[in-house]
Amino acid sequence: MSQSSLSFDSSLMVRDVAGEYRPANAGEVLQAAQRVLAGQLRGAHVFTTPNAVFDYLKVKLGGLEHEVFAVLHLDSQNRVIEYVEMFRGSVSQTSVYPREVVKEALARNSAAVMLVHNHPSGSTQPSRADEHLTQTLKQALALVDVRVLDHVIVAGAEVLSMAERGLM
Repeated sequence: MSQSSLSFDSSLMVRDVAGEYRPANAGEVLQAAQRVLAGQLRGAHVFTTPNAVFDYLKVKLGGLEHEVFAVLHLDSQNRVIEYVEMFRGSVSQTSVYPREVVKEALARNSAAVMLVHNHPSGSTQPSRADEHLTQTLKQALALVDVRVLDHVIVAGAEVLSMAERGLM
């Protein structure tokens, strides 16, 4: 068989439980991308690899149709300990409980955190509620010596850093 008579499928392939290969579906491709990005993120220095953090957050939250509030836990050197999705809401809001955020930070021995949530509306513009929540969480976490370095809002492929905007 000649090279020209072979047809190559450019699809990404996955192996099923029977050991057979088949084209991956969109969900499997996104899960694989999340695993790769999470691997790059774990132990990474947040401020030396901000694009890796933002890329991870875009893949993780950008396509969701409901709001999710998450926390990126960091050690004393600002290396990533863990990403934790804490609260899930509706299409336009989610309830966040400062007590639970503090408990998670203490459980992971976090020295600092990055707050993260998405806006399914497609706008990264922070609301007054976002700004108030940021200040409330900063105050609550400061009581246990955990710094809030940023509050990141993801809307589709766009990311806004409240710290970069001077809203922290």
